[in-house]
Amino acid sequence: MLRFVLMASVTLSLGMAATAMAQGSGMHYRWVDGSGLSHYSDSLTNDAVKFGYDVINSDGMVVAHIGKQLSPSERAAAEQQAATQAAQQRKVEQQKRDDMQMLNTYPDEDALKAEQQQVLQDLDEQISTTRANLHSQDAALTDLLNRAADDERAKQPVPKALVDQITAQRNVVANQRALLQHQQAHREDLVQQQAQALQHYRDLKAGEKADRGY
Repeated sequence: MLRFVLMASVTLSLGMAATAMAQGSGMHYRWVDGSGLSHYSDSLTNDAVKFGYDVINSDGMVVAHIGKQLSPSERAAAEQQAATQAAQQRKVEQQKRDDMQMLNTYPDEDALKAEQQQVLQDLDEQISTTRANLHSQDAALTDLLNRAADDERAKQPVPKALVDQITAQRNVVANQRALLQHQQAHREDLVQQQAQALQHYRDLKAGEKADRGY
């Protein structure tokens, strides 16, 4: 944004200098109106300022171009466009850095595959642990429910402490089941991401070979 403002200030300064030089020196102004028609004048008109103009010397050479005068909304739109373009450029540059890091980190496809497989194995171990915990907590819940059922069959009230235990244990089981589902969904997403990364790596390698001519 600062660069945009500085460029605008420099352009304005150059325009003012060129305009001052044009006055009384045989230079004139040329601009194109909203209909696409060109106009010339020995003096700076409101239309020239509105649409932007060229300062032309006596030899017919353009010595300066002054952009059109922007309204507040147009200036805001221009600044927003400049900010968007700058963000896109930063994204492109970051992608180039990421691509270079990938090529430097993995000398060949097998190295990338090995790391991807290790990541999946680590996640599979987490899933296995969560599944075992779920099985254990589910068994504990079943035991509590059986104890409550025994009291009901004996026509005895289920103790409040047991009811509270059952409620708490159900929450534990639900949390473990949600964690397992989350881990399994994450694994599916990870497999897709790894496939995309592998294909991207292959494309980068193919591009390297093309640049080297083989």
